[in-house]
Amino acid sequence: MNKIFEHGFIEIKHATENNLQQVSLKIPKYQLTVFTGLSGSGKSSLVFDTLAATSRRELNETFPSFTQQYLPKFGQPQVEKIEHLPVAIVVEQKPVGKNARSTLATYTGIYSLLRLLFSRVGQPWVGYSEHFSFNLPQGMCPKCQGLGYVDQLDEKKIIDLDKSLNEGAITFVSFGPGTWRWKRYAKTGLFDPDKKIKDFSAEELELLLHAPQQKLKDPPAWWGKTQLYEGLVPRIMRSIVHSAEGKHHQAAISQVVSRQVCPLCHGLKLQERSLTCKINGLNIAEVGQLDLLQTVAFLKKIKAPLATDVIRELLTKIQALIEIGLGYLSLDRSTDTLSGGETQRIKLAKYLTSSLSDLVYVLDEPSVGLHPHDIQLIKRALLRLKNQGNTVILVDHNPAIISLADWVVEMGPKAGAQGGQITFSGTYRQLLTSKTITGQMLRQPLKFKVPRTAVKWLSLPIMQQHNLKKINLKLPQGVLTVVSGPAGSGKSTLVDAIKQQITDNYIDLKQTSTGVNIRSTPATYLKIMDPIRKLFATANQVSLQLFSYNGKGACPRCKGKGVTITNMAFMDPVVQTCELCHGQRYSPEVLHYLYHGKNIHQVLSLPIADAVKFFTDQPEIQQKLHLLQKVGLSYLSLSQSMTTLSGGEIQRLRLALELNHRGEFYFLDEPTTGLHLKDTEKLIELFNQLVDQGNTLVLIEHNLRVISQADYLIDLGPDAGKYGGKLCYAGPPELALNEPNSRTGVALKQALK
Repeated sequence: MNKIFEHGFIEIKHATENNLQQVSLKIPKYQLTVFTGLSGSGKSSLVFDTLAATSRRELNETFPSFTQQYLPKFGQPQVEKIEHLPVAIVVEQKPVGKNARSTLATYTGIYSLLRLLFSRVGQPWVGYSEHFSFNLPQGMCPKCQGLGYVDQLDEKKIIDLDKSLNEGAITFVSFGPGTWRWKRYAKTGLFDPDKKIKDFSAEELELLLHAPQQKLKDPPAWWGKTQLYEGLVPRIMRSIVHSAEGKHHQAAISQVVSRQVCPLCHGLKLQERSLTCKINGLNIAEVGQLDLLQTVAFLKKIKAPLATDVIRELLTKIQALIEIGLGYLSLDRSTDTLSGGETQRIKLAKYLTSSLSDLVYVLDEPSVGLHPHDIQLIKRALLRLKNQGNTVILVDHNPAIISLADWVVEMGPKAGAQGGQITFSGTYRQLLTSKTITGQMLRQPLKFKVPRTAVKWLSLPIMQQHNLKKINLKLPQGVLTVVSGPAGSGKSTLVDAIKQQITDNYIDLKQTSTGVNIRSTPATYLKIMDPIRKLFATANQVSLQLFSYNGKGACPRCKGKGVTITNMAFMDPVVQTCELCHGQRYSPEVLHYLYHGKNIHQVLSLPIADAVKFFTDQPEIQQKLHLLQKVGLSYLSLSQSMTTLSGGEIQRLRLALELNHRGEFYFLDEPTTGLHLKDTEKLIELFNQLVDQGNTLVLIEHNLRVISQADYLIDLGPDAGKYGGKLCYAGPPELALNEPNSRTGVALKQALK
């Protein structure tokens, strides 16, 4: 047996989850194993949906059934058995919550310790630790409730004084005449609904706009027993602006609401009394404004014996974040402004201070969002996890991460139904000499292309938003430009500043997740479901609605989901293929209707490549399917649930809908995220086609292969946060090799070696 397996192995036997084809595999323990392969080849199905899910499920089953009902649920993976499986810790790419109250310090637990520190040794003493919390009534500023800002509603923009309530005087979205919200003002008997607002008395206007929540003295019959009346301004602020509903009305809110620094606490979030308490001249809010490196210096100067234990704990947490390259972040940095790479490293730092061993750490592309310079820090962290006596398993495509592996497993040979097999399992050296796709791609040397000449240049004013240091720049048009630099160096800020200077429309492909749910499929996303339903309705002379599995045509048992989900109280829900429609989603009646010899389920089950041939007489449908072929998704079926697609697949699906523009600006944010080297090559071809169509492409990207194929490179740095934001290089990528201050130039030089 290979020497690498001498300390034992995890053995997977006959895994068939998703597209896995009876996969059996041994993974060495106490080593670092990287899984790689084309997007959609089955890596996540094996690593996350089979190995990690089995471990987490079996760990949960050791708890009493009462406790299990409060734990996350993991379905039964399709695998015969897994032997010698340790407890799995999964570090996923899920972003940190978008809560306005969440900061780096609160998310990592550092703020709780700081509160304790100030309540013990701060002078003068003002109270216990909750008096330093901006999330609790004892500490929060009473004006902004601990947010640091206040939202002001422009009343003139929500009410038309020249109209009555019946004429639509309330102009804010969802308050129009006839709506249930409008009814709460026009039909309460408090106001004459035909009277123009300008004719209201001062008392009536105050009651309409500002009245606090109150019971109605003489409510109409339809008014709920516990229902309260509330003025328009507090009502809109509470139930729309500051609630989850606000997400659906962002455009309308931005027109009527302006955000300002709180006039009472000046953005410090805490009440005045809490801010009088200081340690060595700084209050807790001022400590929050320090970056992590400055915080360490502040803590080391505190000599009070009462603080020793708290400071030791604080330094352990902060030092772990600094070691992974996040020393530039401030404690009060809002988590919703962190990049994907920063979030991933914060999660990873948490485990570096753990003394647990004999675990299996499963990481999802730890290289995502990281510049080659930052990857050196991640490599150190991964080796530390392994050297603490753990097994480390990663899914990744980055050559620098793959080279770190003790063992490499490649999935393939292709994607989707043609994948799900092990095409290679061995050491990194063996991979380099193998005939696998990854082996071949890793052997290809980095080459620079002859850059295109700019059609014209966009002059940009001096940019100094956030951490940018007075950047003066001209952006070439009609070429492919890459903006690069370490995580946190100011790339997104720079690109946002560029967007503000563009007067025409532009295509902004940010890394936002599309509206993915169990009912969304490539056919619904491409908006070809309606034309397909129309073809069936016309050919069979029946109602169009019959061919919707969300409506009339749905299987009566599963309501068009194709599966039945049975809730099992404290056990996992049982998901079964529907016995009536056998997963086809439609009622038996609908499946009798044919078009070109196939029923609607058979048509929607076609892979994109076959669907192109089937719809030869439908140019509108065919054209959209060709777009998916262009972005390398021809193996997906039309009806595949988008909840089963990988991040790389969803990214390319979004790009597919935006390929037909000419003379436009395209902005892409790390488009190679989750893509194999081979898929990246296809993407570069596509970018070149878009530029040849007369478009300007601006990419935030760290992938050295993409950078080498760009026409122009803008490199920010040298580091992150306040230590970055400088323009280190701007020009053809190849000439960056001669620029010692350019982190990207240095990385390109090393890659060429």
